[in-house]
Amino acid sequence: QVQVVESGGGLVQPGGSLRLSCTASGFTFGYYAMTWYRQTPGKERELVTSIGSDGRRTNYADSLKGRFTISRDNAKNTVYLQMNWVKPDDTGVYYCNAKVLGHNYWGQGTQVTVSS
Repeated sequence: QVQVVESGGGLVQPGGSLRLSCTASGFTFGYYAMTWYRQTPGKERELVTSIGSDGRRTNYADSLKGRFTISRDNAKNTVYLQMNWVKPDDTGVYYCNAKVLGHNYWGQGTQVTVSS
């Protein structure tokens, strides 16, 4: 069955960096786009960034361009989210999503807390 597992969250100071990972299984990873979402306190889940199946095409929320970078390693079935210059507003739960044959699969999320 399809599984999506996020990791790498934690506590980071404002202005710092963090790299999240998402490892997937149960489908041919290199065939599908992958997406990161986040849910920050008091807000609905929002799209952060997505990456095409071969990693060439990426898409970012306008507010995050320049600070966050998505990448993937198809040999490792893993997608990454590099977060730089983080702000307290980046605090939230970050989720990885795989849409496989019309079905959405989510991980359990990884908590990111930006605080001094």
